[in-house]
Amino acid sequence: MGLYDFIKEAGKALGFGGDESPTADALKKELDSHKIGSDKMTIDVKGDTAVIKGEASSQEALEKAIVAIGNTVGISKVETNVSVPAAKEPRLYTVKKGDTLWEIAVGVYGKGKGAKNKAIFEANKPMLKSADKIYPGQVLRIPEA
Repeated sequence: MGLYDFIKEAGKALGFGGDESPTADALKKELDSHKIGSDKMTIDVKGDTAVIKGEASSQEALEKAIVAIGNTVGISKVETNVSVPAAKEPRLYTVKKGDTLWEIAVGVYGKGKGAKNKAIFEANKPMLKSADKIYPGQVLRIPEA
């Protein structure tokens, strides 16, 4: 079980305004729209915390679910209670103002490793549509080097 922090005001709005948290149904619909293997996962909402339960088909599916749900306006925390084959702690990165995927790759993998930005982009598809469209507060998955 893990608890992950997000910026409540950053991310995709699911059709409601203000500080109102999205419904569990709206979050599940959004999660399933990414087709990442979330069919055995359920979502509960407690205030601004989303709770993901059930089974993930892989570590990658769990990490993508955390990022997809957490990068939603109105959600500030994602709690997980999900069984995963060969589970390990996800490596996540919160985008800062001025960041690019190249700079993030250099920061997490080391000098001369900027070209690994493509791996970060691929690890965050389908939530990321373009490598140039990241925003401050967005949380990204960081794949193993």
